[in-house]
Amino acid sequence: MEKRIKVGKITSTHGVKGEVKVYPLTDFPARFNKGNKVYLGEEQLTIERSRPQKNLFILKFAGFDNINDILKFKDKYLEIDKEQLVPLEEGEYYIFDIIDCEVYDDSDNLIGVVTSVFSTGSNDVYVVKGENKEYLIPAIESVISSVDIESKKITITPIAGLLE
Repeated sequence: MEKRIKVGKITSTHGVKGEVKVYPLTDFPARFNKGNKVYLGEEQLTIERSRPQKNLFILKFAGFDNINDILKFKDKYLEIDKEQLVPLEEGEYYIFDIIDCEVYDDSDNLIGVVTSVFSTGSNDVYVVKGENKEYLIPAIESVISSVDIESKKITITPIAGLLE
């Protein structure tokens, strides 16, 4: 089990004063608030400044004051310890918990394994790789019957045409 979770990807530098552009991989933008700590590999960094810019965040880390200090950060991931995760409401799951779950129908027939999750804006969609086919399963109450993260098992009630 991973002990750290990716919360952002550094896409590029920003200006010459040690700032980076970060694409968030979290639904909790407060992760990037001033004073918070994140990991870049094994190095723990403190966020000195943060501001949103379109769908990104511009971050400045304490002790990194010019572009030459941060060029090596490009395309690297910012992580947090798993213990820092925000508790979720009942029925909510982290994407990393859903990935690799086996998906079964109500008759306990194996459909496949969740390989990725994407959002449509209104709901998430689970990409499920079956033996010979890939299925797109909407993560909505009328389709998802149960989710058991401990057993890595999701049971669905397929709607007409879903598994064709």
